[in-house]
Amino acid sequence: MQLDQPETAIHTESLLVELGGLPILREVNIDIDRGELTALMGGNGSGKTTLVRALLGLTPHQAGQVELFGVPSESFADWGRIGYVPQRGSVNIKQATVKEVVATGRLSSRKPFLPATARDRARVSQALEQVGLADRSRQPFTQLSGGQQQRVLIARALAHAADLLILDEPFAGVDLTVQASLAELIGELNAAGTTVLVVLHETGALEPLLTNCIVLREGRVVHTGPAPETTDHYHERPEPLAPPLMSGLIEETR
Repeated sequence: MQLDQPETAIHTESLLVELGGLPILREVNIDIDRGELTALMGGNGSGKTTLVRALLGLTPHQAGQVELFGVPSESFADWGRIGYVPQRGSVNIKQATVKEVVATGRLSSRKPFLPATARDRARVSQALEQVGLADRSRQPFTQLSGGQQQRVLIARALAHAADLLILDEPFAGVDLTVQASLAELIGELNAAGTTVLVVLHETGALEPLLTNCIVLREGRVVHTGPAPETTDHYHERPEPLAPPLMSGLIEETR
């Protein structure tokens, strides 16, 4: 492989996703090269979460193509290369320690019903070191702060040595200081070679670290490139415009 042709981590072509017969994603074309730190942005209902779920194979697509590391998603089997960090509020963990939560990230790499191996334990310890929580391994997950919980979920995704890390709203519900700390962690992971796709409402503390930004609006890609100065106009729904012919008919029938 030539150095001037980096391997693509994520590629979609004319992606169409419908839910209940309604189009949620329409003609979505994106490319994310290995080593990039990309923000996926857009207002509520723009299709960000649906796109992430389609990339992960959790939501089927009706047309188009998804490729992961050059392999069509329907043939992709090396899911250990991908770490997914869902929104913290969607994770329901009550009676588990930090170490136990992170250890669940190794389940996809282990044979069913067999105990954890020395390699599994080493990977869990290494992931906790990476996020700076090695000293909290025996503490109940629910006793951690919001920012610390987010770090644990990132460690869980890192436990199987993911090449691609997908984070859904990691800054939600945490203050600016914690956001800066998480942004530093994400930047360090990216600098170490991990490709990162992060769903955001605003770039915030991650802006200086981003290599690319993709903005969705009503299921379509409306911007690809450097982070826009503002995304306010991407969040607004346009007022419907009557076609000229229909406008004339309306006037004639009044």
